[in-house]
Amino acid sequence: MTGLPTALGTPSRGALADLLTRALDKGLLIDADLVITMAGVPLAGVVLRAAVGGMETLRSYGMLADWDDALRRRRPSGRL
Repeated sequence: MTGLPTALGTPSRGALADLLTRALDKGLLIDADLVITMAGVPLAGVVLRAAVGGMETLRSYGMLADWDDALRRRRPSGRL
């Protein structure tokens, strides 16, 4: 993979890594509604709600805390 194009049109190898690092650090929320229609008749619909982030980021927003605590209780050292 050559990376995402920069403003000048040349690929940047670190762009994808930087984007992933930022998404894991800050968090990324995806909220999308998609309806597929043909001749004005809706055929299928998709509702997507997703949160992407590092575990610390998601816990700071109150997401997945119960799941993470339960997983850590199963490990003797408390570390994953």
